[in-house]
Amino acid sequence: MCENSTVTLSTDTPAETNAAPQLKLPPLQLGKLTVDTPVVLAPMAGVTNKAFRTLCQEYGGGLYVTEMVTARALVERKPESMRIIDHDDHEKIRSIQIYGVDAVNVGKAIRMVVEEDRADHIDLNFGCPVPKVTKRGGGSALPWKTDLFTAIVQTAVREASRNDIPLTIKMRKGIDEDHLTYLDSAKIARDAGVAAIALHGRTAAQHYAGKADWDSIAQLREAIPDVPILGNGDIFSAEDAVAMVEQTGVDGVVIGRGCQGRPWLFGDLQNAFEGTAERYRPGVTEVADMIYRHAELLVETFADEHRGLREIRKHVAWYFKGYPVGGELRAKMATVPDLATFRELLGQLDHSMGYPGAAVEGPRGRAGTPKVPSLPDGWLDSRILGDTERLGLVEAELDISGG
Repeated sequence: MCENSTVTLSTDTPAETNAAPQLKLPPLQLGKLTVDTPVVLAPMAGVTNKAFRTLCQEYGGGLYVTEMVTARALVERKPESMRIIDHDDHEKIRSIQIYGVDAVNVGKAIRMVVEEDRADHIDLNFGCPVPKVTKRGGGSALPWKTDLFTAIVQTAVREASRNDIPLTIKMRKGIDEDHLTYLDSAKIARDAGVAAIALHGRTAAQHYAGKADWDSIAQLREAIPDVPILGNGDIFSAEDAVAMVEQTGVDGVVIGRGCQGRPWLFGDLQNAFEGTAERYRPGVTEVADMIYRHAELLVETFADEHRGLREIRKHVAWYFKGYPVGGELRAKMATVPDLATFRELLGQLDHSMGYPGAAVEGPRGRAGTPKVPSLPDGWLDSRILGDTERLGLVEAELDISGG
């Protein structure tokens, strides 16, 4: 394994395209903050910890958000929640995402973050489609209750403004195609004073299946011209990001599954938005160095080699997607016990293999299938939160992270 290799920069175009589109996109302005590269790393539970954020930032610029953390866990100062919102000194903009279903708890959590100077930017999650979240009225189910959504966003903006911290929201189109909420919610959020609105062009019912609806993102851009709009969904390459900007007019993009196992994607995105055609095309040696660096950072993050290596296991399939790596070797790497063993296994790879091309590109991560969203009983009967439903929300923030 070559310890000092560098990732190859290429002006070759992806196999499925005939050109390498790029455009010059201006920096993203979030209140007093300027994000030079208008790209946001989407919060992903168990993925966007300090280790992964550090690795991504080594390739390109952007706004790198923590894993989602619940407001209640922050208020109660749960050790794991405090770890999630911790940042390294090199992180120029400390960005965290909070999930909450109660305006009081959200307000208390943000006040704590502000008073203790723990973040420079705060995002609110209204997009999580995971059943354990939506069945309690949280995530992408919450904007259906207009009064609850309004109370949470207004409270959050008020508390964040105590130290002039920009607050943004991330949401989905709605619960399903018959219960869309994104346009109403965006207007409420704009009037409350949010610094930006990110839209994933899918409903909760879609989960990650099917194709993201970029037309909805364009409609949001047109409906809300006075607040930065960010597009999310099906961005797996710099070319995808350029296409989204050109088709929708958004001010920036949010990257989720597309960067799993590909931290270099942020380098591609920076290049594209700076108007160059250069792209990273890593061979096996470079990918091996990347994943080993990731493992080292995880060990450092958790101060525990066993936990760090346990965390790297889920990344193996993502990093080597499309690379001709044997199943037996993949299986061994997916159960690796320590760094020494990991280095030895990576050394067994065929380091003469270059970038495989199209096999590496395109969709990644589990898309799942469309399904009827899990919601509290009677949730869709009214857009106003009832007393019984309000009591049911008490259990919605029991976890540290919603997933």
